[in-house]
Amino acid sequence: MNNDQLVRITRYYRSLNRLKTIGLEKVFAHNLADAAGVSAAIVRKDFSQLGIHGQKRGGYEIHDLLKGLGEILGKGDSQNCIIVGCGRIGKALMHYNGFEPDGIRIVAGFDSDPLVYSDASHPVPVYPISRIDEVVEALEVTAGIITVPEQAAQDSYERLLAAGVMGILNFSPITLKSQKQEDGRAPVVHNINIALELEQIFYELKFPKNS
Repeated sequence: MNNDQLVRITRYYRSLNRLKTIGLEKVFAHNLADAAGVSAAIVRKDFSQLGIHGQKRGGYEIHDLLKGLGEILGKGDSQNCIIVGCGRIGKALMHYNGFEPDGIRIVAGFDSDPLVYSDASHPVPVYPISRIDEVVEALEVTAGIITVPEQAAQDSYERLLAAGVMGILNFSPITLKSQKQEDGRAPVVHNINIALELEQIFYELKFPKNS
């Protein structure tokens, strides 16, 4: 499966969850095509390659699709995630309720400021950064989101790796690089620099590709 197909399947899965919440039981290829920004033919081709078949007139059973796509995406029990850095971005992510349908649970946050981790108003517990190891082990955390300032990013990254967290989503201003651990495994690191993304958008607005 290539990256483009994986992105489409993830979009199908999310759309199916939304349709399920409003009480629908069946869906057609063109419904998912609209959500994924592709043609119905591509949806049918994706499903065919994955061994998923519907009825020509009856469409696809949403329950069956969710089960099949969930297995392909590794869904099942909730995947636990933590946030390091509970400032504005971290707090926004902790309060976001759209992760649950995808089987993702934000189970804890971490911060270096006592005023932050002693505040009981957060939707999930927030701990001192020094407790990352014990919380990761206790809650079987598999991924971490870094939303700290630039100067704290590398240390936060190393703490997560030392605790055994191998999936990292980095919102800090610096780029973190995947590096092999002593056991030979390499973490999966995705860097999201919002400022750079906006700069790219402004550049493309100023210099359209088709001009």
